[in-house]
Formats: sequence, C-alpha cells, structure tokens
Amino acid sequence: MQNHNNIPFSPFTLDYDSDAPVSENNISPRSPKPGSPWVLSHPSTPSPSLLYHCISALSRQEGTIHSVTTGNGLVFTGSESSRIRAWRLPECTERGSFRASCGDVRAILAFGNTIFTSHKDFKVRIWKVTSPSENFHAKKVAVLPKPHPFFGIFKTRGSFRHKEAISCMAYNQVEGLLYTGSWDRTIGVWRLSEQNCMDYFVAHEDQINSIVINQSDSTLFSCSSDCTVKIWRRVFGMNSHTLTMTLKTHYSPVNALALSASSQNSCFIYSGSSDGVIGFWEKEKHSGRFNHGGFLQGHRFSVLCLITIDKLLLSGSEDTTIRVWRREEGSYFHECLTVIEAHRGPVKSLAVALDVEKVMCVGFLLFSVGVDQAFKVWKIKVLPEEVVEYETSSSPVLSPRWVEKKLQHENMVMEHDISSFL
Repeated sequence: MQNHNNIPFSPFTLDYDSDAPVSENNISPRSPKPGSPWVLSHPSTPSPSLLYHCISALSRQEGTIHSVTTGNGLVFTGSESSRIRAWRLPECTERGSFRASCGDVRAILAFGNTIFTSHKDFKVRIWKVTSPSENFHAKKVAVLPKPHPFFGIFKTRGSFRHKEAISCMAYNQVEGLLYTGSWDRTIGVWRLSEQNCMDYFVAHEDQINSIVINQSDSTLFSCSSDCTVKIWRRVFGMNSHTLTMTLKTHYSPVNALALSASSQNSCFIYSGSSDGVIGFWEKEKHSGRFNHGGFLQGHRFSVLCLITIDKLLLSGSEDTTIRVWRREEGSYFHECLTVIEAHRGPVKSLAVALDVEKVMCVGFLLFSVGVDQAFKVWKIKVLPEEVVEYETSSSPVLSPRWVEKKLQHENMVMEHDISSFL
C-alpha cells in the first residue's frame, strides 16, 4: 500500500492565461465572401439554455496528458509519466498520486474505488483507492496479464497478452468483465474474479481506438481506424463473443465512441471520425438492430473524444474546441448548444461529473485534457428545453476564433491578388 501524506512535487502549474470561454456573440457580423465553405452562425446561437465558464486551468510543465476519468468523488489523470494523479472536486486541487513501475498511461477507467490503467508495457494495472478526510491511499491489487510460470512455452487462452498499446478499456459491471482494446487490432476480455483472460479475438483490420459497453444488455461496441464500428455480443452460456453487426457509414478512421442509453429502452451510439463528422445510430426497440440516424457536422478537424450525459453529447476535436450537443426527445434532431474554445491544441480526452444544483437547472463539471499539456475544469449549467424559447438553425455553429482566422486569411489572399493585378 502506498501512503501519500505529503503530495510530491507536481509538474502542474496554474494557468491564468485567458483561454477562458469566449462568447459566441463575438463572432464578426461580416459574412465570408461568396463561394467560401465557411458559414457564420446565426445570432440566435449559442442557445440561451446553456451557460459555462472555466473554473480551473492547470498546465503540465512537460509531457503530454493522455487520459482523464472520474470516480469515487475524485478526478484521475494519466500522462506520459508513471504517476497517476488524483484531484479533488470541484476545484481540482491535487489530492494525491500513485506510481506504477511503467509509464505512458494511455487509458484510465474508474469504477467506484477501483481504477484501471493501461501502460506502455501493454499491461493493465488495477488499483484500490481510498480517500478519507486526511490521507490518500492507493494499493495495486492486480496486473493483467498476471505473471505466468509457463508464459511463452504453452500458449493458452488465459496467457493472452496484447502486442501493442492498449488504447481503450470498458468495464461490464454486471458480469465483472474488463474489456481492453489495442492497436494490435485485438480485444481482450478479462474476468477480474480470476484475474485471467476469458476470451480474446481480432476485432478489426486496423488499430482499435475506442470501446464502450451497454450495461443493460452487455452489448460491446468497438471502433477502429479501418473506418468501421462493430457490435459484439457474448455467446449465451459461453466465454466467446460473436460479431452481430458492422456499421459502415464513415469514410475516414473512427476515433471515438459514446453511448447514450436510458431506462425507457432508448439507446443511441455516437461515433467521431477523422473528417470531423459525428455519426449516430438508434437501436430499434423490437428488433434490436441499429438504424443510422445521420451525421452531426461542425468540427473542422478530427473528432478525438466523445462523452454523453443524459441527452447531451460532448465532443472534443483536433480543432481545439469542445461542442455541446442536445438531442431532441423523440427525434433525431440535435442542436449544438455552444462551442467552447477549450485548448491551444487538440482536445484528447473528456470526463464529466454530474452536479444537480436546482430543480430547473442541471449542472455538471466537464474535465478536458489537450495536447497543449493543459488540464481544465468547466462548470456547465443547462436549462430544460421547455424553459427557454429560441430559434434553431440547421447551420453548424463555428468557433469564433476559427472564423476570425479564416476571414483574416481570405482578406490577405484578396489583398495579395489585388496588388498583383495592379
């Protein structure tokens, strides 16, 4: 057990730079020149039903932050180093940390007081975390795959190990199974009670970027750089898994998945791709098949991460922004409520923590990490749809900073053409 009464030197520093939210009202009223692919959002955006502001911004002095997750009232971040850090909610002051023998924490997952981390040695480490009022404790309880005396001599299903980086994980709460997706194109299924590999299979033709699981029926979803999303089910009474459906609507690598499932048997799966498009499918209540509902367009570069909370979808992109989308009840219509100018570089990972403050106002904390080595906390409040009256627009909402840069570039090109002509 590692007891960290004194927090070690932190590579994080407070960032007071004004990467705070930028109001959409700052968008220039000018329109792009005719023929431009850029479209200015209407004055009715952003929706008055959403408010946000940045309450904390931390910058890592060196090394990239890869992942962020929430659990047991804490926020956990994984980076290039071997140290996983825990942060208090909501102000995100450092609560403590724990160190693994290997670094490069590509994926991190929390369930209650159990933390799963993947490392550059292609292994998963499992930790038990306790956080009383005074001391922070973290104990490593398992490593997957566990050391095997005959590993490499007798190749058995239980001795499986990934051959490349583990990029994503998902946990089946009901059955106690951990799923790991890897750049080696395989998915491993680990039974935690026995700490061994129950099943593994080649799932895609290219690296696997994200996996999610529907806790209500144990359906597993995976996406890959082979441009597909696949749906898997465990064979009844057996350890093996079978492919039930392949969704082929993307024309570029699929980087992220998010699931929105409700108690009313409503289920939507979202997928973000490298062309900036978010596709979504809805599950039929009777047949169980997934029907393609359409695409959400707005991001200008790759969608790198997705997360859902109730009927909201949050997407982080290579274009440095985070978009908040809301799905209309009983339809496929999605409205982009706002565009958050989040980071100075691509947004790599997102996590949320729900905070219900008022009867008429739902608030939550959004945690984002970017390639700019920054870790930020956003306070977001959303009013119910029926409380606010506003006009909707089918045009995508653009980041004001990107619009300004685009207009400046086009004006410079126009001035150069005129001077050349003269």
